[in-house]
Amino acid sequence: MRIKGLAGAAALCFMLSGAAYAFDAATDATSQTAPHGAPQDAGARSAKSIECSQKADAKELHGKARRHFMRECKHGA
Repeated sequence: MRIKGLAGAAALCFMLSGAAYAFDAATDATSQTAPHGAPQDAGARSAKSIECSQKADAKELHGKARRHFMRECKHGA
């Protein structure tokens, strides 16, 4: 009787873990959206962003200095 109970508990665990895996796979497939309101198409950039990027390239800016310049340039401050 004890073995049947253990076998049943093991079978239940396997069934539940399979359902959890299926749920993760389904949510991963549907969560292909961009995070934090970013545009869906990563290649689509505004004209202002492209212009500021070209200016940053001309000034040979990299890293924090480039990020700071881009932020200031795009927001017109």
